[in-house]
Amino acid sequence: MKKFTKLALISSMAISANAMAMQAMDDSALSATTGQDGLSIGIGISKIAIERLFIHDNDGLAAKGAAGDAGYGGTGNAGAIVIMGKKATATSEATTANWEAPSTDSHGIVIGANYEKDADTGEYLHLLGSRNLADLVIDSDAGTAANGGAFINIAAAVSGLDIQIGAIGVTASANSKAAYDAGLAGADSIRRGGGATVNKILSGLDIKTGQMNANIQVGSSPQGAMIKLDTIMTGGLEINNLGLLDNSSATKPIGQNPDTYAAITTGNPGELFIESIKLADAKSKDLTINQDINIYTTTKTGDVGTAGFIKIVSHGGPKDNYVAGIRIGGAEAASIGDVEVQGLQTYYTSQISPSGMTYTPGAVITIKGH
Repeated sequence: MKKFTKLALISSMAISANAMAMQAMDDSALSATTGQDGLSIGIGISKIAIERLFIHDNDGLAAKGAAGDAGYGGTGNAGAIVIMGKKATATSEATTANWEAPSTDSHGIVIGANYEKDADTGEYLHLLGSRNLADLVIDSDAGTAANGGAFINIAAAVSGLDIQIGAIGVTASANSKAAYDAGLAGADSIRRGGGATVNKILSGLDIKTGQMNANIQVGSSPQGAMIKLDTIMTGGLEINNLGLLDNSSATKPIGQNPDTYAAITTGNPGELFIESIKLADAKSKDLTINQDINIYTTTKTGDVGTAGFIKIVSHGGPKDNYVAGIRIGGAEAASIGDVEVQGLQTYYTSQISPSGMTYTPGAVITIKGH
């Protein structure tokens, strides 16, 4: 373990010179301060900026049906979801000034700590005591044969985050995956996305979170899941400035001028804009998060084949939701009011038997490719 710790410490120092400030303690230091061997890492990143993020669908949508049919329009060619700056174009690049002070005007994602302060005391409400973005405590354990043997346990504490997301759209991938792979060796960079016209779907959104704790086990997972979230997010979850765009309504006739009989057409895409969405436990300002996250491999039981997938099981009681400032047409349009939902509870079927079904409070989400 000591050799591993020293290697991790050297690696941390090397990474620090390029991207982040990290603090590491070796086994002897940890033993002296906590009475336990192990590895502690403090991640002192103050901000993360991503200019563009692409998620490529390498085979697109298969062609089917005729014009006007549901699902029509597929070509089977690669497309991509892209997150980019609100004022960026398909070919623009962030300038030196943009990188010195990144914002969602030029960058798709900007993540920093949530520096909200208490109005009375001036104390930061959502930062860890260490003031790190995240603190990790890592231990290796022999485990038991009954629980699958040895494992690594990673206890993670994360400061509250201020996540700003620029425009989200869809675009054609610059080339097919085969062409990309074939030309990569002689390319000037490993970039594939960019350059094609972007149809924007969301005009952007901001997310604010409180502190979170997670426990990760790899090797075996005696805790019952690879990742367990069991924490209370102080101040709840808040999403601000969410805008959903409808490109199908751009430059479309919506009426006729009564004097000239000329057609009246729309300009930019229509937008459903929401000022803020707040989520908390029922009758509370805080949000309890209790989730189990597992990754499953491809399996085949009987005659039923199942592709590999990620399964997220959420537990917990009812939630309150408050949606403020709903504006149809854009951020400058008049608000139609607010929507409040008190005590929303979802359920999933945890067991099916001849005697009936068992409903458990929570939700199950699976994520897989197709």
